[in-house]
Amino acid sequence: MLSATAVRTPLHDALGASDAALLPPEDRARALDAFLTTPSGRQKPSRFWRIDLDTIAPDARAIAPNAVAVDIQNASPRIVACDLITAAREHAPLLRRAFGTSGAGTTKFGALARAFAGTGAFVYVPHDADAAEPIVITYTIAENSAAFPYTVVLAERGARATVLERFAGGRDAFVCAAVEAVTEEGSDLHCAAHQSLDAGARWFSTRTARPGRNARFAWTSAEAGAGLAVLDLTVAIAQPGIDAGITSLFFPTGNQHVDVVSTVDHAVGDSTSHTHVKSAATGAGQARYLGTIRIAPHAQGSDASLRDDALLLSKRAHIDSVPALEIGANDVKAYHGATVGALDEEQIFYLESRGIERAAAERTIALGFFEPAIDRFPTEALREELRAALASKLA
Repeated sequence: MLSATAVRTPLHDALGASDAALLPPEDRARALDAFLTTPSGRQKPSRFWRIDLDTIAPDARAIAPNAVAVDIQNASPRIVACDLITAAREHAPLLRRAFGTSGAGTTKFGALARAFAGTGAFVYVPHDADAAEPIVITYTIAENSAAFPYTVVLAERGARATVLERFAGGRDAFVCAAVEAVTEEGSDLHCAAHQSLDAGARWFSTRTARPGRNARFAWTSAEAGAGLAVLDLTVAIAQPGIDAGITSLFFPTGNQHVDVVSTVDHAVGDSTSHTHVKSAATGAGQARYLGTIRIAPHAQGSDASLRDDALLLSKRAHIDSVPALEIGANDVKAYHGATVGALDEEQIFYLESRGIERAAAERTIALGFFEPAIDRFPTEALREELRAALASKLA
């Protein structure tokens, strides 16, 4: 069914191939209409920005069931980790507790991911289960495709787990992904993502979390690939006692564009959030970061911080940084800070005085700049991957 402002498009015809066990056709149509009629809210921030996100849409002819290959690694027998369609057929009551409940479909590209949700993964961590090893989900995207990988995570009371997503391949692909994470009281969930898609890919990711009372939750996200990367990271704090964290790092090079928005919504008090963003740009790389912390009038006792640091490594590079606080309560702690600058000449001089050539000194300082963010990612193996990816951009 079309809304009053939407018109039928080839994308509506492509919905017919989507699995009804996961989402009824009428719900998919409403989600697609929302994508077509909802503004992105991401207008061009400056004359440097060359992308109009409100005009971007996938090619309906590129949508195919085999656009995404999914590999799931899970070493914990108590934890369910399966593909999304299997979850819809064999674990439907569990899936319904998380799928569509965290608000992922309220953004433009989140609605698009919901409309075509099918290929993806479902992770269920039962109460008091402890995943000793990360659950690793690898999405490999076919070239010239339109792909919609969708991950749903449900962690029950006292559960502890790390879920790591990897995204690779995708030459000249349109990739619109979503993650919904829902946790219960006293859980501890860390959701990490390493996006290393082909430079010709366009990447849109919506990641939303709804933690439970006294829960710990963390997003960590690294945008290493794709010519255009658009990311939404959201945590909705609707229960007291939550400790939530967001970490994002990105490094556009060449003609890459990266657009990251993070939102922490303190709807209740006695909770803590911390947002940490590190970015750099070289060549003609362009990026924008918009970070928002909202504290509702009745959310007394909230403690929120946001730190955003950006490093410009060439004269043509550009990064817009826009941190924002929306505070409605008076008994809170709230802080934000942002820096945008070049390499410190005194640090370069110091390393040169120790016999290190200037190029190597600049590379060492730039890599060290990212280290506080890298430290927040799970597993040493992933941290080494991120260091290597960053080093390759500085080569």
